[in-house]
Amino acid sequence: MFKPSLLTLAISSAVSSVFLLPNAALAQEEVAAKNKSLEVIEVTATRRSGSVQNAPLNITALDADIMKDQNINELADVARWVPGLTITDQGGRSGSPIIVRGLNTNSSGPSSDGGTVSTYLNEIPVSVDMRLVDIERVEVLIGPQGTLYGAGTLGGAIRYMLKQPELDFTSLEVYGDLFQTKESDSLGGEGGFIFNLPLIEDTLAVRASLNVYEDPGFIDYGYVVREPGVSITDPNWSDSSAVTNNLKNIKDANGETTTTGRISVRYKPNESFEGTLNYFYQNQDSEGRSIVHYNSLNANNGLSDVIGKYESAYRYAEPREKKDQLLSLELKADLGFAELVSATGISRFDADGQRDQTDLLIRLDYGYEEFPSFSAFTREIDEEDTFTQEIRLVSQSDSDLNWIVGGFYNKTETDASSREFTPNYDVFVKGEQVRPDALEYLELTSSKITESALFGEVGYQVTDKLDVTIGARFYEYDIQAKAAFDFPLANTLSGSAGPNGISINYENSDASDNGNLFKFNAKYQFTDSVMGYVTVSEGFRIGGSNGLVACPDPLPADQQTGCGQPDEMLYDADTTTNYELGFKSTWFRSQLHFNAALFNVDWDDAQISGATDVGQLTYLSNAGSANAKGIEISTRAILSDAFSLYATYAYTKAELTSDAPFLFNADGTGGAEDGDRLPGSPENQFSMGVNYQAEVFNDKTLDINYGLTAQSDVLSRVGLRDNGETLPGYSLSNISAKLTADAWSTTLYVDNLFNKYAVTSVRRSNADITSANGADIQRNYGHYINRPLTVGVKFNYKFEI
Repeated sequence: MFKPSLLTLAISSAVSSVFLLPNAALAQEEVAAKNKSLEVIEVTATRRSGSVQNAPLNITALDADIMKDQNINELADVARWVPGLTITDQGGRSGSPIIVRGLNTNSSGPSSDGGTVSTYLNEIPVSVDMRLVDIERVEVLIGPQGTLYGAGTLGGAIRYMLKQPELDFTSLEVYGDLFQTKESDSLGGEGGFIFNLPLIEDTLAVRASLNVYEDPGFIDYGYVVREPGVSITDPNWSDSSAVTNNLKNIKDANGETTTTGRISVRYKPNESFEGTLNYFYQNQDSEGRSIVHYNSLNANNGLSDVIGKYESAYRYAEPREKKDQLLSLELKADLGFAELVSATGISRFDADGQRDQTDLLIRLDYGYEEFPSFSAFTREIDEEDTFTQEIRLVSQSDSDLNWIVGGFYNKTETDASSREFTPNYDVFVKGEQVRPDALEYLELTSSKITESALFGEVGYQVTDKLDVTIGARFYEYDIQAKAAFDFPLANTLSGSAGPNGISINYENSDASDNGNLFKFNAKYQFTDSVMGYVTVSEGFRIGGSNGLVACPDPLPADQQTGCGQPDEMLYDADTTTNYELGFKSTWFRSQLHFNAALFNVDWDDAQISGATDVGQLTYLSNAGSANAKGIEISTRAILSDAFSLYATYAYTKAELTSDAPFLFNADGTGGAEDGDRLPGSPENQFSMGVNYQAEVFNDKTLDINYGLTAQSDVLSRVGLRDNGETLPGYSLSNISAKLTADAWSTTLYVDNLFNKYAVTSVRRSNADITSANGADIQRNYGHYINRPLTVGVKFNYKFEI
C-alpha cells in the first residue's frame, strides 16, 4: 500500500494543477507562437561542435534541461527517446543490457563482454550504468563509430558528457526526491548537491557533486533457508509450520543503494589551452535480482500454488556490491591548423556478490539431490584495472578539406574468483564435518587485454551542397588469459586432500588478431533546412579467450569437473557492416524537426554466451551470420503556444542469415536455422511525449508532461528454439507536473501510471523445470519484471553566490 502522506500529496497536487490550467492558458496567450522554436542542441559526436540536425548520422542528444523536464535519471529512461535502442530493465544487480538495432543473440541481453555498444564518460570509454547526475548532455550514436572513437564500436556509442566547471561564477545546487513504489514496504529517495567554485577567476575552477539513491525494492525473497545445510529447502508447502520452521521471507530484496560522486578541476590559462582533471566514483550496493518465479515453477510442486507475482524463490539472498572509479585527464590545445586532444584514463572496477547455486549443482547429477537439506551458494569477486590513452588531431582550417587522425591504446587487466559452498553436505555423506569451509568448487581466472588502433577520417566539400567523408581504422589486440579450478570438497571426501586443502594449477590460453575497418559518408544539403546522407561503415568487437581449463582426454568417469572442450576455449571477433540512408529536416521556422533513417546491418561471427558441456561454466562462442534491417523515425514539434511534442518509431527485422547448428548444443543438435528471428528486442517500438507549458502566479512556469512507451513482443531465444518463449508486448505511461521559479523547481511524477505488470526478459528457460531423483530443479528459470506504479516528489534549489 502507498504511504497516506505521499498519496494525499499526490492527489492535492493533481487537483491544484487542474485549477491552475485556466489561468495558465490565459497567461500563455501573451507569448507569440512565432517567437518560439525548438531548442538547438550542440553536440561533439563528429569530433566537431555542431547541432544534431546538421550531423550526418543517426544521433539523439538530450541536454540537462530535457532530462530534468522528462524525469530522466538513468540510461533506461534515455532509451525511450532513441529509436533503435533497447534497454532491458533487469534491476540494479544485473545492470541494463543495451541492444542496438536488434543486434543480439542472447536471451537476457548482450553477452558478458559488454555488448554491442561502447559507452563513454566524456572522452574515456567506460562500462558503468551511471546515475545521470550533473550531466551536460547524453549523446547516443547509432551505428559503428570506430573511425571517430578510440574504442571499437560494433553497433553504436553512448556518451555521458559531464558539466564542466564554470570559471566565472560560484553556485550551489541542492536537490532531493522522495518516492513510493507499489509493492514496496518503504519509501525510496534520492538527494545530493552540486557545487561550483572558481579558484582563479576565468582561469581555474573546481566542481563537485555527490548523489545518494536509495531504492527499497519491491520483490520479496520469500523462501530463503533459515539455516543453510540444516533447513529443508522444499518442505511440505501445505504445512505452514514446516514452511515457517525452515524458510524465511526477506522483504523488498531487490533494492539498492547507489552513491555517485565526482570532482573536476578545470584550468584554462588562455584561449589556446585547456585541461580538466576528473575523478568519478560510483558504489552500487544491490540486495538481489529483479527476477520472479511466478508462473515459472513446476506445476506439480506445491510452491507454484502459493508464490506471488512479486516473489522470488531463491534459497539465498543475492547481494552484490559494485564499485566504479575513474581518474581522467583531458587536455586540449589550439595549434592553429588543428586542435590537439589528449585523453588519459585510469579506471578500476570491483564487485563482490553472492547468488543461489542450488539448482545448477543438482542439475549436474552428482547426487546432491539425495541430501534433503541440500543448498548451495556462490561468492564471486571481480576486479578490473584499465588504462586508456587517446590522442587525436582535428583540423581547423576553412578549406574544403578537413581531417581527423587519432591513436588509441587500451590495457585491461582482470582477476576473478568464484567459490561455491555446499553447507553440511560432508556431514550428510560422512556423518561428520570433514570440510569446515564447505568449499565445493573454486575457480580462479585472470587476463590481460591490450588493444591499439589508428583511426581517422578525411572529408571534402565537393560543392556547396555535397560533402564526402572517408574513414578508416587499423587495429590489433592481444589477450593473455589463465585459469585454474579445484573441487576441494570432493577431494576431501575422497581422502586425497586435507580439511582445508586446495590444489591450483593454472593453464594459459592466448588470442590475438588485427584488421582494418572502412567508412564512407556522403551528405547532401537539399535546402537550408533539409539534409540527406548515406553511410557505409564497418564495426567490430574483439575476440579472445574464455579463460577455461582444457578438459582432459578422456574425461574422468564419475568425477565432478568443470572444463572447456577444444571449441569452447577461444572465440573470434565479430564484425558488422552498416548501410544507412537518412535525412534530417527542419520546418516552420524551427517549430518541427522530422528525421528518418533506413538501415541494413550485416553481422558476421556474432558472439553469444553459453554454458560449457562439462560443468556448465559460462563461456563465449560465435554463432554465424545475421542481418538487421528497418527504419527509425524521430520528430519534435511545437504544436501551439502551450503544447510541444516528441515521438519516435522504430521497426527492426533481425534474423539469422545462416544456419547455427552449434548455437545451443556442442554436438550440433537443436541449433538455429537461417531466417530465425533474433531475441531480446521488439520488432516495433514507439514512444511519445506531450508537454504543456504555461506561466502561472505571474512569474513561474508550469510544465505538465505525459510520456508513453510501447513495444511489440520479444523472443527469449533465437527463433523460439531451445525452449524459447514469446514475451508479450506492453506499453507504459508516465506523467509529471513541474513548477519552476528562478531559483527552484518542484515536480510531482507518476511512473508506470496504470501499474502495468510486464516481463522484460528471461533467465535461462523452462527446460530447467526438471527433477533428479525426486528433487525439483526449477529456480534457475525465472522472469525479470518492470517496476510497478511509482509516485514521487522532487525538488531543486540553486544558489548563485
